[in-house]
Parts: sequence; C-alpha cells; structure tokens
Amino acid sequence: MNRLRSALWLPLFDDLADPRAVARLAADAEEAGWDGFFVWDHLSWRAPVHQVADPWIALAAVATATERLRLGPMVSTLARRRPVKVARETATLDRLSAGRLTLGVGLGSDRFGGELSKTGEQLDDRQRGRMLDESLTILATAWSGEPVRHRGEHYTVDDITFLPRPVQRPGVPVWAAGFPGNAKPIRRAARLDGFFPINLEHPDQLAEVVGTLTELRHGEMTAYDIAISLPPGVDPEPYAKAGATWWLPELDPGVRLDTVRGVLRDGPAV
Repeated sequence: MNRLRSALWLPLFDDLADPRAVARLAADAEEAGWDGFFVWDHLSWRAPVHQVADPWIALAAVATATERLRLGPMVSTLARRRPVKVARETATLDRLSAGRLTLGVGLGSDRFGGELSKTGEQLDDRQRGRMLDESLTILATAWSGEPVRHRGEHYTVDDITFLPRPVQRPGVPVWAAGFPGNAKPIRRAARLDGFFPINLEHPDQLAEVVGTLTELRHGEMTAYDIAISLPPGVDPEPYAKAGATWWLPELDPGVRLDTVRGVLRDGPAV
C-alpha cells in the first residue's frame, strides 16, 4: 500500500476569502508536514456565505509562499471557463510553482449558489459533460506545445501555440470528480491522472470504484491517484487500504480561520 498523502481542501469563502491569509495557511501546512493544498473553485455560494475569492489568484499566492506542497483547484467547472484561458492559467501557475499544479475538474452544480443559472451558463449536465471533454482535449494539446487546431461542438481554437509549456510533462496532472455510482465520470477519470469520488459512504464503495478503474486502465495504477474527502475525525486508513492515495479533510463552507488552523495543527494522516 502506498503512503496516504494529506492535503488541506479549503472553501475560499468569508474568512478564507483573503489570499494573504490563505497563503499563510499554506506555508504553515507545509511546515507541519502536509503534502498538498487544494481550494474550491466557485463564483458564488448560498447564504450565509458573502465573500468569495478567486482560486487562481489565491493559488498564485500559495505557490509563492511554499516550495513543496502540491496545489490546485479542486474542482474547477471547465464548462464555465474558456479552455484557452485555462490553458494559459495552468501553464503559468505550473511554472510559478515549479511543477506542483494538479487540475481538478468536474461538471459542477447550480444547487449551492446558482452560479450557472445566474450567469447564463449551460445547465444541462450532458452538455456540460461534452464541454468538459472538449476542454480537456484542447488542454492536452495546448500543454504539448504543439499548435492547437480545434473546431468542435462548443469551442474553436484556430492554430494557436501555447508557450511556454507547463513544467510537468506531458502536462499538468488532471483529476476528475464524480459520484462513484455514475459510470461516465469513472470512464472519464480512467483516461486522466486521478479520480476524486464525491460523497463516499464506505470503504467498500471505494474498493469497487478502484476495481473498475483498474480494469479500465488495464492494471496501470502505479502513478494514478485516488483522492477522498472525509469529515475530520473519520479514520482514513480503511480508505487507504481500499486504494485511496490522498486524504482531504472536509470543511464546511464559511469555515472560520481558527477552525482551519485547528485541523492544520492536528496534522496530516500518517
């Protein structure tokens, strides 16, 4: 069994909407032995949350305040972002962090802040799924340093080369989020670098997902990541035995800064 790595996973709301405070937390987490530092990617959230920070600016602050932590948005709804902009942002952030970026992606939801409906974004899950897959195709080519010539259902990129490339080769690792009972997100994740199952209820559920991914990937799981989120106090060890490689303690939207510091002091999973 591989060592279970640990990452803070922070909603950038209210107390955590200050990028300077987030950067200080990241520096403290690195000193305390944590392995990663991931942030939510949202435009808005339902009350009582009022303040929301931009994940890319916050992650740039984290990158400059740390030297070792893996970092990234977990997860980003690519269907509400232009893939060419994400190509530039990810390459720049990967270079700023000296190759420490992981890109978490997913379909997103309108349930918690209306951030899709209130901004005129696509509400149909299947359409957002196709937009996500198309964006991932564009990103993979952009990160290769080869010219992107893409005319798809949703996006056009007409002969643009995205240089400089990310530090990581062949590109930035991508983890796909999804509910463990849904086949399509698991098939998508099998083509990428990791899976982030949402709302896991039991280690046996994770073991089943890992078995499916192993089959889809023809046994190639050595460099593949499975990230799980669990409420603080829940033992992650049974999930590690089921195949998890990363543990992220769940924190509520609007969590106070002192609560995060308490989790940080409790330390990463051993």
